[in-house]
Amino acid sequence: MKFVCYTDWNQLPESADALFRQGEMNSVFLSRPWFEALTASALDDDQALVLACVVAEDDVLAILPLMRRAGHAWYALRHRYTSLYSFLLAENDQQRILECLAEGLSRLSIRALLLEPVADDDDRMRGLQRSLESVGFSCDYDFRLYSWIYRVQGESYEDYMAARPGRLRNTIARKKRKLEREHGYEIRLFAGLEVPQAMPDYHAVYTASWKANEQYADFLDGVVAGISRSGWSRLAVLYVQAKPVAAQLWFVLHGKANIFRLAYDEAWRQYSPGSILTSFMMEYVIDAEAVDEIDFLTGNDAYKQDWMSERRERFVLGCVKGVEPEGMHERLAGSLKRMLKRLQGGR
Repeated sequence: MKFVCYTDWNQLPESADALFRQGEMNSVFLSRPWFEALTASALDDDQALVLACVVAEDDVLAILPLMRRAGHAWYALRHRYTSLYSFLLAENDQQRILECLAEGLSRLSIRALLLEPVADDDDRMRGLQRSLESVGFSCDYDFRLYSWIYRVQGESYEDYMAARPGRLRNTIARKKRKLEREHGYEIRLFAGLEVPQAMPDYHAVYTASWKANEQYADFLDGVVAGISRSGWSRLAVLYVQAKPVAAQLWFVLHGKANIFRLAYDEAWRQYSPGSILTSFMMEYVIDAEAVDEIDFLTGNDAYKQDWMSERRERFVLGCVKGVEPEGMHERLAGSLKRMLKRLQGGR
């Protein structure tokens, strides 16, 4: 068992695929297509990929995807659209693997690790924290963001909507009638390899929305291409007289539906095209895809509470090496705040 750092995806042994298959069961954000898209489209010029791994002969036992910047702090391989971060770990002999991973990281010329956004109940991350602390790191968790979800308990879409606020149900029914009566509309659903071909309609809607230009258009197209090859992408577009006026990009895999990006043309706001499209997609993923969980991903926007039922918290795990016991908490907090400031509003 040894610690190895790879700097290119092609360097990973084929056995790594088993870990990524395990990761994607938990989240699309732990899948190989997601991480590869980040590497291809989201790294700045001063950033580089590091895959910190534990291997035994040809078997990859752990993968901690990181990005290295100038200086002595390394960061989770993430983007501002990342809703969950963790690392990949084999199921057997986990303690020895974690000890090897932590020991290897301690020998690198880094002073700090910033891993986010992580779940508070992630046992793998808690185990890594303990192992890092045993080799001289001081670690702490800090709140990062909220995420609203809905757990489907086997109910139908009809049952789901019956439990939504009456205000929301009435608005959707009223706006559907109004839009159909005054203009007519059509909703088209693209899936898998159809999605990249339909992305120009998404970008057209986004440009006409209150959000202005898509800041990460190239990254988004790269993610969609990778996710679509795995068959996980869904793009719903609402058209009025052949013009796209609302669009939503979802990722659906292994019983989980992730609402990734959504926008509507501001000129059609009076018809609530976004809500109409959300109700369409909710019906699709509940009745047709039979998902167990729907995730609105990052953000604590008030409107998400109408659609979801539970709010989760995500955290930053910050680990600093060589902090002296005296004043340790203050120095650690200061280091974390400086690192967070660099990432605030960024990738």
